[in-house]
Amino acid sequence: MKKKSTTFKAFLAIMLVATILPWNVASAQGKQAAFDPFEKSINEVSYALDNNQTTSEELVEYYLKRIEAFDDQGPAINAVTMVNDKALEQAKALDAERKAKGPRSELHGIPFVVKDNIDVVGMPTTAGSVALKNEYPSKNSFVVQKLIDAGAIVIGKTNMSELAASYGRLGYSSFGGQTLNPYNLNRDASGSSSGSAAAVAANFAVFGLGTDTSGSVRGPAHTTGLVGIRPTMGLASRTGVVPSSLSLDVVGPMARSVEDASIVLAEMAGKDKADKATKHANRYARDYASKLNANALKHARIGVATEFFGDNAEVDAVTNQAIAKMQSMGTEVVPVTFSEQTNYLWTPILGPIDTAEFKGQFETYLSTLPAGGPKTLAEVIAILESPEVLNSATPANPARVAGLKVALEKADTLNSKEYKKIVKREVPKTREEIEEIMDDYDLDAIVFPTMSCPASNTFDKVDPTFVCNAYDTYAAGYMASATGFPEVTVPAGTVEAGMPVGISFFGTAFSEQKLLNLAYSFEQATHARTVPVHAPNLNQ
Repeated sequence: MKKKSTTFKAFLAIMLVATILPWNVASAQGKQAAFDPFEKSINEVSYALDNNQTTSEELVEYYLKRIEAFDDQGPAINAVTMVNDKALEQAKALDAERKAKGPRSELHGIPFVVKDNIDVVGMPTTAGSVALKNEYPSKNSFVVQKLIDAGAIVIGKTNMSELAASYGRLGYSSFGGQTLNPYNLNRDASGSSSGSAAAVAANFAVFGLGTDTSGSVRGPAHTTGLVGIRPTMGLASRTGVVPSSLSLDVVGPMARSVEDASIVLAEMAGKDKADKATKHANRYARDYASKLNANALKHARIGVATEFFGDNAEVDAVTNQAIAKMQSMGTEVVPVTFSEQTNYLWTPILGPIDTAEFKGQFETYLSTLPAGGPKTLAEVIAILESPEVLNSATPANPARVAGLKVALEKADTLNSKEYKKIVKREVPKTREEIEEIMDDYDLDAIVFPTMSCPASNTFDKVDPTFVCNAYDTYAAGYMASATGFPEVTVPAGTVEAGMPVGISFFGTAFSEQKLLNLAYSFEQATHARTVPVHAPNLNQ
């Protein structure tokens, strides 16, 4: 479901035909050798822009061409739900500004994609729900505005699990349908930031933004060969983001390298007066990329979370090989275990918090939108259960609707003794347990497979090659969600005929630099990322 005008479609068709010609032929204006943006990093693209090898306008054209070739047509990955019809205009203006004044930052003129629960002016914020298809925000979200101020260009919005919860259909929504994994079209790209993950993996943009409540950045990054960061709660603002649970929600970058993700995180981070959680952000935000250390693993001491193995033999093998590689580089490895509750934090902490907070926070967000659309959760549910939606090509996931009804019924638990006990006692207790383990064992990070299984088959397909013995393959990631501590996932290897898997580095509050250093050191030693087979270079 692409929101494109007929004129814009015609333009994209012309661009697609042009793929038979060499990309970016040097022009009479003094460009050097042709620049191919495929799989290029932020530094490489920025250098090409600075040295007249390409322009931002050409970059936007290039990514639109790839979206048309691989997202709308061909394998029909279905990651991008809307393209920004002002992207070319914005790129031309940024090219002129670069020529007149120089670049604003390293991100000047670089296209990125945004998960569709994050506000971008000029495009509706649907959060994957057809009920919100006409909800146009009046201002950009805080983090998007920071990136735009740095000169980056929103090229499009991406699909997601409806209202940021999958309920068995990862990466499916009533607004966008099902996003496919560009490595295997029978598999999903996890959830809920599936569209951003698939888009960045498939080279539809240089980087992307996702949101993470209980694994929604890290899971998709794991399944699509990306680096994903769940930052410390309070490092980056959530203003202008459709909430799931503000006790758990964060916005995080998704990129093809640790360095790129680090650059984006630095631009996103910072205090926002409208988000009280960020009151200390300026104290901790820094230029992470400039301090990356490829030798960080040489003197590191890491804990291996042994409970989160055993659900898929191939994932275990890749993770164990990754740990062995770290040891060969000089890393000390210590097995660590957790309390029974910390081993599975969904039931005692994450589930009750999310259910209690969703209705009130969601309706507060709806109240900030212009008049005319739904303003209550009950209205949204009614739209999703209407004959028009039920009989459409992409009806709402029935289990997701049932989950919304539970949230509607249990909204009053926000004031319950149970909720207050969880927030005031159980969450701090979990933080203390993690901190004590880190201190007692003198650890730089705790490591585990980001998900204990590879990407699953999409809900509407049977894939007999998929093996997973997990009760909940996301369980390890719940530690970061419950504590608000940071986690970085980085590609570790491949299984099942090329399906990616990631390994996570998890630490205590505001330890982003240390975690990124460890992830970078591992990345540079292994170069485990592979290119998706269903989104190859158009120029080869």
